[in-house]
Amino acid sequence: MESSSPSATSVPDEREVRRAALVDRRQRLTDALALAPYDLILYLERAVVYSDLAYPDLAAGDAYRALLLTDEVLNEGFEYHEQAKGSLETHSTNPYPKVLDHGNLLANIKNTTDGEDGDGSEPYRQLATTASVRCFQILSLSLLLCGCLASASDFVEKGLKILPGNKELLEIKGYIEQVARRRLRLKPDEPIDFHDLPDTGAVRREIYPWNTYEPDRFSEESLSFLNGQLETMAPKCAVKVSCLPVLLEGESNTDEYEIIPTCNQLGLFAKEDIAPGEAVLKEYSLLTANNRHKESTCDACGTELPPLKMQTEAVNCPECYDTVFCDEFCFSQANEQYHPAVCDKDVDSIAKDPEAKDVAESLYLLLLARLLAMSNHQEVHPLALKEIKYIWGDFVPTQLNDIDLSVNAGPPPEWTLPFSFKYNIEIPLHVLEKMDIDIFETLPQHDLWVFNTAYSKFRGTASARKGLRDGRPEVAAVHPFWCLANHDCDPNVTWEWGGRMTLFARETRVVGNRPGGIKAGEEILNHYCDVDLPVKDRREWAQGALGGWCMCRRCRDEAAAANGSD
Repeated sequence: MESSSPSATSVPDEREVRRAALVDRRQRLTDALALAPYDLILYLERAVVYSDLAYPDLAAGDAYRALLLTDEVLNEGFEYHEQAKGSLETHSTNPYPKVLDHGNLLANIKNTTDGEDGDGSEPYRQLATTASVRCFQILSLSLLLCGCLASASDFVEKGLKILPGNKELLEIKGYIEQVARRRLRLKPDEPIDFHDLPDTGAVRREIYPWNTYEPDRFSEESLSFLNGQLETMAPKCAVKVSCLPVLLEGESNTDEYEIIPTCNQLGLFAKEDIAPGEAVLKEYSLLTANNRHKESTCDACGTELPPLKMQTEAVNCPECYDTVFCDEFCFSQANEQYHPAVCDKDVDSIAKDPEAKDVAESLYLLLLARLLAMSNHQEVHPLALKEIKYIWGDFVPTQLNDIDLSVNAGPPPEWTLPFSFKYNIEIPLHVLEKMDIDIFETLPQHDLWVFNTAYSKFRGTASARKGLRDGRPEVAAVHPFWCLANHDCDPNVTWEWGGRMTLFARETRVVGNRPGGIKAGEEILNHYCDVDLPVKDRREWAQGALGGWCMCRRCRDEAAAANGSD
C-alpha cells in the first residue's frame, strides 16, 4: 500500500478545527437544553460557547434567559420556580460548575458569604446568586461588543450592586466608559451622561451553521412550490433564478466597470408581454404590523377602515372587541392563521405609539410578533412558515463574519444586522410571555438566532405605509412574492398597497422616460426605496436596509458621472 506524502494531505486550518469543535459543543448543549429547558447553567455554558464563536448577541440572549431563571429560583411565587430550582439542584457548590469559576467571582462570593456568619443559605440559593453575577458579566460584555452601551451599562451596574468589588465587572465598566467617550466624542475629563449612551449596534447577518430551515431556494422543489403559489397572484409571471450584481460594502471604484461581481437570487420574470399600466401581481398577506394603538386599520391586512359612522363590512372580534377586521374574509383568515394565539391577551398594547426614533424598529418587532403568533397557532416553526421561508435575508457568508484573532489578522468584519437588547431580546420574549408561551420549553422555536434570522428577512423586504397625521411609518407588511421582484433603481413596475399588494407595469421608465410595459422573458424590476432620490441617498438606504451599496446599472452610471464631474 502506497503512503501519501504530507504535501498531498489536506491539513485543516486551525481556526476551522476550533470552530467546528465549538459548533459541536453548542449543539450538544442545545440538545441538553431540550431535555432540561430550565437549567440556567446550561444556558450560561452555551453563552460562553457563543462568545468563543464571536456571536456576542447570542451570548447575551442565553445569559438573559439564565438571568430570568435565577429570578425564578430565588422567588417561590414565580411561575417556573419549581422547575428552575429542581434543575439548579442537580448542580453543586462543591465544586461550583466550571462556568461560574470565572476570574475572581467565586472568591468574591466566598468573601461575601463568609462575612454573613454562615447564614445557612441553601446551596441552590448561593448558586443562583453566583450565577446571576455571571449573567451580568456576560450580558454587559456581550452587549458592549454589540454596540449597545446603555444596556451594557445597566447590566454592569446591576452586577456591581451584588458584588461591588468584582474585578471583571469593574473592568467591563471601564471598557464601557472608554467606548462611550469615543462614541460621544468626549474629552477625558468630561463627565458621561449615561442617559445619552447609544443602545443600538450591529451583529452578524448570516445563515447560522445550525440553521436547518433555510431551503435550497434554487431547487426544482422550491421553484415548483413557488410557481404553484404564484399562479393565482401573477398568472403572467414565473419565479426563476436571476443573476444580480453583488452589493458592495461601501464606496468603490468599480462603478465604471462593465463586468462586476454577480450572484444568483430568485426573481420574477414575465412569461408573456405585460402592457403599460397592467397589473402584474396581486398579493394578500397577513404578515402585517401596525404601531398605532387602537388605530383604525384592519388587524389582518392593514387596510384603512372607514369612519365609524359609515355603513361598513368591518367585523369586530367577539372575544377582544377592540380588534377589528375589514370584512368577514379577513376575520376568517385571521382566525385560521394567527388570531387565536393573541386573542384577548393584551399583546396589542406592546410597542405601540413609539417615539420617532423607534418607529422603524417597532414595526419590525411587531412583524416578528405576528410571525410568532402565526407559528404558535399553526404549530409550525417560525422559519418554516411559507410567508418568510423563501425570502433571502441578505445574508453574509459565515466565514466573512468571523473574527480572526491571529497576530496577522486584518481589520474586523463589518456586521450588518441592526441589533438592540430591547428589540431583539427583551420585548420578543415579553411578547411570547403575553401569549402564554413558555419561553424556556419552546427554545427550539424561539431561540434568539431564530428572531435574528426573521429580522434579516424583514429588513429590506418589508413595505411600510406612512400615516396622514405625522408622515411617520405606521403600518408594515411582508409580501413574500412582492419581495421576489428584485430591486432596481430603474424599475419596470410600481406598486400600491391597500389590503392587497399590487404591482403594475410602469407607464414610463425612470431613466430616459422610455415607454413602459414588460416583454416576455424580461425580469420584473421592483423598487424598495424612493427612486427619485439622488444616487448617494439611494445607496445609503441600501446600505442600511439591504446590507450594501446598490450596484444596479442606474446607480453605477450616476455615481460614475458624479465622480467624473468632481
